[in-house]
Amino acid sequence: MGQSLVKNFIHLVFSTKHREPLIQPPVELELHNYLGGICNKLDCQVVKVGGYTDHIHIICMLSKKLALIKLMEELKSHSSKWIKNKGVGYENFYWQDGYGAFSVNPSEIDTVITYITNQHEHHRKKTFQDEYRAFLKKYNVEYDERYVWD
Repeated sequence: MGQSLVKNFIHLVFSTKHREPLIQPPVELELHNYLGGICNKLDCQVVKVGGYTDHIHIICMLSKKLALIKLMEELKSHSSKWIKNKGVGYENFYWQDGYGAFSVNPSEIDTVITYITNQHEHHRKKTFQDEYRAFLKKYNVEYDERYVWD
């Protein structure tokens, strides 16, 4: 086979350090756009970026030329530096050390887009921790609760 044909949709989830509710308007939409721009620059075509006050959801196509860990390093480091320049309330902004990355079947993309779009409504009833545990359960990911949160 002469060509490398790849289409891997990835749903990324990560939170602010200690789930601090720092992602508020007016910086929220700017941050989402900035994260999407990083994905696109790395040839990881962004599909949707969203989230809530304490975490981010991104669905993108992982580039065949880039390791997932590199994408996460770029997203977190560049966006953290960017947001720290947004004002006094952001100088101590940090992302959590870990992240979740879950594969998405192409037939489920619209469902995930809707899910990400409705984050503010969704989190009126459910915390980020409960949401994240549900993802881990859905994808059958083994984890130790002591090391998930920081």
